[in-house]
Amino acid sequence: MILLAESGSTKTSWIGISKNNITFETKGINPYYQSESEISELLKPHFAHHLNAAVHQVYYYGTGITDVQKEQVVQRAVQNALGYSVPVEAHSDVIAAARSLFGDKAGIACILGTGSNSCFWDGKKIDGQIPPLGFWLGDEGSGGYLGKSLVLSYLHEKMPTDIRSKFIEKYTALGRLDILQKAYKDPKPNTYFASFATFCAEYREHPYIQGLINANFEQFYDLYLARYPMLIACNLGFVGSIAYYFKENLEKVIYGHTQKTIHVIQRPIDGLLKYHQE
Repeated sequence: MILLAESGSTKTSWIGISKNNITFETKGINPYYQSESEISELLKPHFAHHLNAAVHQVYYYGTGITDVQKEQVVQRAVQNALGYSVPVEAHSDVIAAARSLFGDKAGIACILGTGSNSCFWDGKKIDGQIPPLGFWLGDEGSGGYLGKSLVLSYLHEKMPTDIRSKFIEKYTALGRLDILQKAYKDPKPNTYFASFATFCAEYREHPYIQGLINANFEQFYDLYLARYPMLIACNLGFVGSIAYYFKENLEKVIYGHTQKTIHVIQRPIDGLLKYHQE
């Protein structure tokens, strides 16, 4: 069996590729926030429950894999969870996006999910990248950034009265100290703030929310996409829940700057399955 994984900070999708494919999900994995042992303990019960045949190869794609050290954390954690040695290829989530969107063809691949990222993919490897800066210094275009913008507008009392009342109605017990605790003390602040993107989806027709959504995508374009010299000439694609659920806003922002149509998919795992089966 080949085991394929695509992980974000919120959830991880797994497919055991065999005669009858096995699919399951676990919580998100990020070696920046989780240790090798924490990842291994997270995976053990799921592997024991779902995998009914020996795994002889693992292809893992995920957020937080930025260097060899992070690759090795994931590789060892997966092997420990399986309980035996097996080859584990660990790649970044942006490579997952590129292979899922373009396969062996060239294009600019973008991630707009809990976090954000992008690269120029030459069909075989990353051949250029505007470096992302992570949640606190970057992640423009993402659910984390959109949620943070929404929460800041609430804390600074910049929300229109009607939207503010809806926000308070939905998050009754939410206070300044609760937010500060989540932001600075609790693990995975990016996932916490990204959860507020659902509020933006629920009230997306309100002009104020429309403004927050569009500003989020404008920031991503200005700080990242506009800096790729090959932008106008090559294909442009997006993966992730934010790109998918706010596709109409994203298309308008990108077309307004480039007159280009874009390719958007929600789940990179679907394209990766095709890539590894070919």
